[in-house]
Amino acid sequence: MSENNAKGTILVIEDDKVIQNLIGTTLEIFNYNYQIASNATQGILKATSYNPDVIILDLGLPDMDGIEVIKKIRSFSLIPIIIVSARIENEDKILALDEGADDYLTKPFNTEELLARIRVTMRHTNISKNVHEENNSIFVNGDLKIDYVKGCTYIKEEEIHLTAIEYKLLCLFAKNVGKVLTHNYIKKEIWLDDNGSDSQLSLRVFVTNLRKKLKNTDYIKTHIGIGYRMLQI
Repeated sequence: MSENNAKGTILVIEDDKVIQNLIGTTLEIFNYNYQIASNATQGILKATSYNPDVIILDLGLPDMDGIEVIKKIRSFSLIPIIIVSARIENEDKILALDEGADDYLTKPFNTEELLARIRVTMRHTNISKNVHEENNSIFVNGDLKIDYVKGCTYIKEEEIHLTAIEYKLLCLFAKNVGKVLTHNYIKKEIWLDDNGSDSQLSLRVFVTNLRKKLKNTDYIKTHIGIGYRMLQI
């Protein structure tokens, strides 16, 4: 496939040949370029060589645990990482997300869902680029607009009044739109710690109040037992 016609380049770090073929065939059908790595060492090398738009990473690799792969890639790159793993425990998901993964899909998976996750992740990247190009001054998502310079938030051009914590929380979601943020990550960013039930309770209360003020519960999605994600509307 021509690089000019492709939607983007995906790096698949996966040792299972069946899964490799499934993902590779799916990506090819839907006009993505892709590279396959069968172990962590190959994957990290290809991440530096090909600068892919998205990395699909299995956690159970033969030469290195996937969590370590995330850490190594995050030491030199912010390339979005989607985990595709047989590990289904929330603890594994939280650890992967806290270390820098952008999304988590459990095996067995539906290829249509995988494609949707890729599209969302790439949109998130494009939004981040646009925000950077606009000097981080304005964020727009559906009816929501945040003017970072003025410190004001608008819904359908009508200003809404947020508390300092609500505004800080909204900005955190906006600057990570499309990405799952774990409870621990949010609490560290908002309250500078990740301990205690008080901040956990406070987080739920602030998210609930924020949703009410945004007048649209679709903006912030709850991932039960893990955290929250701002969706692109």
